[in-house]
Amino acid sequence: MKLSSPTGLVSVVVFMFAFGFMLVPLYDVICEVTGLNGKTAGQYEGEIAGDTSKNRDVKIQFLVNRNANLTWGFSPNTVEMKLPLGERRETSFRVVNTYRKDVVAQAIPSVAPAEAAPYLHKMECFCFQQQPLTAGETKDMPLVFFIDPELPDHITKLTLSYTLFDITDTVAKTKTEKPESKIVDHS
Repeated sequence: MKLSSPTGLVSVVVFMFAFGFMLVPLYDVICEVTGLNGKTAGQYEGEIAGDTSKNRDVKIQFLVNRNANLTWGFSPNTVEMKLPLGERRETSFRVVNTYRKDVVAQAIPSVAPAEAAPYLHKMECFCFQQQPLTAGETKDMPLVFFIDPELPDHITKLTLSYTLFDITDTVAKTKTEKPESKIVDHS
């Protein structure tokens, strides 16, 4: 089949569209198989529930990554902790704006193994909001969480990592965009 023919070109366009459409499910499958990039849920608003009689401790590690376009200081104030399942815990992460300008950042969380992600419940997390910092500002950002007692028994250790992204330009662009004006016909 020649690509210069209309049928060939349409086929290529259809294939490219289908491939783009399939990237998200394909990414999810790869993450599930490899245990990478476990997505966490949003803010947990229920009660701490479940059977805490299992009396099992789990180790959790806290890691940070900075996107290449954001060279701030970013670190967990606690690198690792052991906690009983179902027990509410608090920790924090320190961020330092090393720039000479105000910047807005957003943290994206990830849990490994990915199978543990649905059992990590965050009641308060700096990842829920954008984090504006003035030039040179240092901030401790809170995390309040618990691990569900229903965590599968074979998981004894999990890692919660955050990647910090500079979203200053995106926020500025959103603020300057004006909604389209509507023409109202009063006749």
